[in-house]
Amino acid sequence: MLSAEYIERALSLARLALGHTSPNPAVGAVVVKEGIVVGRGYTQPAGSDHAEVIALRQAGDKAKGATMYVTLEPCCHYGRTPPCTQAIINAGISEVQIALLDPNPLVSGRGVRELEEAGIKTYVGMYQEEAYEINEAYIKFITTGLPFVIAKFAMSLDGKIATKTGHSKWISNEAARNHIHTLRHIADAIMVGVNTVIIDNPRLTARGCCGKGGETKKQPLRLIVDSNGRTPLDAQLFKQPGKTLLATVKPFDREKKRRLAQIGVGVLELPGVGGLVDLEELFKVLGRRGIVTVLVEGGGKLLGSLFDHRLVDKVLAFISPIIIGGNEAKTAVGGDGVDNVVEALCLERVNIKNFGDNILVSGCVKRGP
Repeated sequence: MLSAEYIERALSLARLALGHTSPNPAVGAVVVKEGIVVGRGYTQPAGSDHAEVIALRQAGDKAKGATMYVTLEPCCHYGRTPPCTQAIINAGISEVQIALLDPNPLVSGRGVRELEEAGIKTYVGMYQEEAYEINEAYIKFITTGLPFVIAKFAMSLDGKIATKTGHSKWISNEAARNHIHTLRHIADAIMVGVNTVIIDNPRLTARGCCGKGGETKKQPLRLIVDSNGRTPLDAQLFKQPGKTLLATVKPFDREKKRRLAQIGVGVLELPGVGGLVDLEELFKVLGRRGIVTVLVEGGGKLLGSLFDHRLVDKVLAFISPIIIGGNEAKTAVGGDGVDNVVEALCLERVNIKNFGDNILVSGCVKRGP
């Protein structure tokens, strides 16, 4: 088996960790001795073992003289767990193949140096793009302190997210909707605007494998952007497992805040800009609370504001082969928009995936010129 295949195995393991490790990165590791995989592992929830330690434990004495393939540079500092570099050195590993350097200032290059100083050969860069994509949210968070913002919407072929009467169930097909539950499972928070809550009355939960089998044990934070406190107290999402937070402009009505507290809903009072929640300040607060990934599910007004303020990092657009029409039908992205096409936001690293007759177009927002 070639080295590339072992890194591919490590990448597959890292993907299994997505949704379980935040605020830590999702990492996969494979230990190989004389062409045989003797250990494998992926990062456990924060405070538990890292991928490298699990793989080494599984390898046992066979780790001596073996090669480790790992998707992210091993940590070299004490956090909630001891440094992985020391565990690798103590195990007698002779070579480490690393897909991507860790941009964390506490690690960035130091992990490689520690291994090399201990006489371990290191190689960096194989499958770097794939490793980067797995941890794109972590990378933004660890370098800026801000969450990675994903704008998700499902629309008709003519760009509508609802009819002129507000009806929207279901624009996307079942396969696409099941995939959305996988996305929710990976995210730390799901964000919606108050109009989406009032009109659609969603639950905003992550349900089972591929959307089946009821709610999962891990539920993302449900976050409502509600500048004027219009969210109904009997909204469905207040009755679901997990935590809900309402972001509003301060000062907020004390009585409604008390009633929300009685049903377990937190209220985050923020400065207003033009009477609306200051979204930049909101993301700063979320970052300080350790929220790494925010999945924004609508509606058009909230998405428009996020795009207008250049706060979106990635776009997931599900497109259904239907035509809704109507001048008054809602479009996926509202806001002010741009005056000229050359000013439009562009996506890079674009991928296209089919879910039956639905198409998912995804890509990251291009920054700079």
